Amino acid sequence: MLEKLLLPEKHAISILIKDHDKVKELFDRFEKSGSSGEKEKIIADSLTELKIHAVIEEEIFYPAVRKQLGPDLMNEADEEHHVARVLVAELEGDGRRNDHRHAKFTVLAESVRHHIKEEESEMLPKAKRLNLDFEALGEQMLARKKELKRGGIPEDAEHNMVAAVHGRGDSPAARARTTTRKKAAPASPRKGSGLRTVRLDVTRTRRKTKRASRAKTSRSR
Repeated sequence: MLEKLLLPEKHAISILIKDHDKVKELFDRFEKSGSSGEKEKIIADSLTELKIHAVIEEEIFYPAVRKQLGPDLMNEADEEHHVARVLVAELEGDGRRNDHRHAKFTVLAESVRHHIKEEESEMLPKAKRLNLDFEALGEQMLARKKELKRGGIPEDAEHNMVAAVHGRGDSPAARARTTTRKKAAPASPRKGSGLRTVRLDVTRTRRKTKRASRAKTSRSR
């Protein structure tokens, strides 16, 4: 904590840590909130913060440190971003009546907390030792944040992917339960099937009566 306070305000790592603290505070507020309206406000604010943070990391910070920190550490960070972006895209695409919505946001919060913990315990301490002008890097990041807030956040591959399937990939376990219940339900008889059954029974009875009558006539001869 002391090391965080010693970093200059415009230091790139200081900016990232402040972003981390802000979203963690939003996650904590979500867990304590009992109001659905307040939860939705927190979700909206969190998604905006996460998208902006991801852009400045992926466009500016990650490329600056990737070569020195190596592919293993940076590729894992990329994949964690991808998982979070998919959940963000699904949360932005579904409606408030989706009963998985708050559960999905809770999973997103858990994933992001894990990502933050790994960055602050492993990536950022290693990055801090690199011979880079972190204040110049921080100024680029702050300028990009202003652009994103003013001009909007561009669509990413995960949003396009989620939009392309029209929500069919969202919460598959919930849909599987619904499908199972539908299959287990007894099939409704088709219209008119009872009437056809009665007609068939009458026809069979008439045939039996005719056969019995012919047999009796043959015996009497």
